[in-house]
Amino acid sequence: MENNLVKAFRLQLKPGFEAEYQKRHDEIWPELSALLKEAGILEYYIFLDPESLALFGFQRLRETEMTSTLPDLPIMKKWWDYMADIMEVNDDNSPKAVSCPEVFRL
Repeated sequence: MENNLVKAFRLQLKPGFEAEYQKRHDEIWPELSALLKEAGILEYYIFLDPESLALFGFQRLRETEMTSTLPDLPIMKKWWDYMADIMEVNDDNSPKAVSCPEVFRL
């Protein structure tokens, strides 16, 4: 993993949408999964804190990742629109994401 980058962030789920969030990710569109992989995401995990409904995302990226281009792509915008009713989002429906800096690694 030394030659890979990591990115962690926090998102916020709206109350009452835990099952729906899980369902939508269980049924993630194949074209979106392919796009994320093409952009350099090797592994992508999302965890839910059931008390606060905070979502914690973790990505392991190729050194040559191009995730900064994702927000400009139609399929990404379509996913954001699809998820906007169950998450806290910005004006463009992108999720309100708070970057989580690394403080420890073993």
